[in-house]
Amino acid sequence: MKKSVQQFLAKPKNIFLIDAVGALLTFILLFLVLRTFNTFFGLSKTTLEYLSLLALLFSIYSLTCFFLAKNNWKLYLKIICTANILYCILTFGILLSNYKSISIFGIIYFLGEIVVIAGLVFLEIKTIRK
Repeated sequence: MKKSVQQFLAKPKNIFLIDAVGALLTFILLFLVLRTFNTFFGLSKTTLEYLSLLALLFSIYSLTCFFLAKNNWKLYLKIICTANILYCILTFGILLSNYKSISIFGIIYFLGEIVVIAGLVFLEIKTIRK
């Protein structure tokens, strides 16, 4: 299994596919699950809608790059890497600004999301440096 993962990651453009699928999963979770149970998680529907739309845009961007980026893929990877970092900062800022209303489940979800995205950013930076 480790060998097949390494072979998959050996093609730098596959990082875009990982990013696209992850962002799409984030969109689905935020828009369909968390927004539906927003009072349980402690954030407004509007906040969750904005975050989910950002995730959808990231997914579209990464999927487009996966199919269309040919020679200059590093530039496009730097863009999505920066966007992911900014998304994590935004998410952490939302956690801080809503600390009175957000539930422990909301905190766990968003901190988990930040950790996963940070791992992806690490992988993106490693790929850019190759």
